[in-house]
Amino acid sequence: MVQYNFYQPIQIRYNDIDAQGHVNNAKYVTYIEFARFRYITEVGLWDGDSFMDLGLIVADAHVSYLAPIKLGQIIKVGVRVSRIGNKSLTFVYHIEDSNSEQIMATAETVMVSFDYKTQSTTAVSKKWRELISKFEGVQFE
Repeated sequence: MVQYNFYQPIQIRYNDIDAQGHVNNAKYVTYIEFARFRYITEVGLWDGDSFMDLGLIVADAHVSYLAPIKLGQIIKVGVRVSRIGNKSLTFVYHIEDSNSEQIMATAETVMVSFDYKTQSTTAVSKKWRELISKFEGVQFE
């Protein structure tokens, strides 16, 4: 099983539930987005002040739904970087039941290093590679 050094607890809210009585599929993407932003600030890639300085944009997202999440269930999202390319980073996620550790969903996003001021892609910085490598305990070159 994939090891995660970062987990973000998620509170299931009433408005997350759809007519079928479980968390709507679109909310899973919101959960991984929130967890990713917390990861990015935890690792020191972004100070949380200006979105213009964030430096990442979503290029691709995939979610595999493995089990329904219900209202009142306690979940957490594991986040890690699995790959760093020249201009992109691949993030992987597990949405887990906090009590049973059952994996409710897995996901992956490819994030492109992006300058919002110039509206252009940029190379992933050496500093980011170093910070992520240290946090993940894996050398990304």
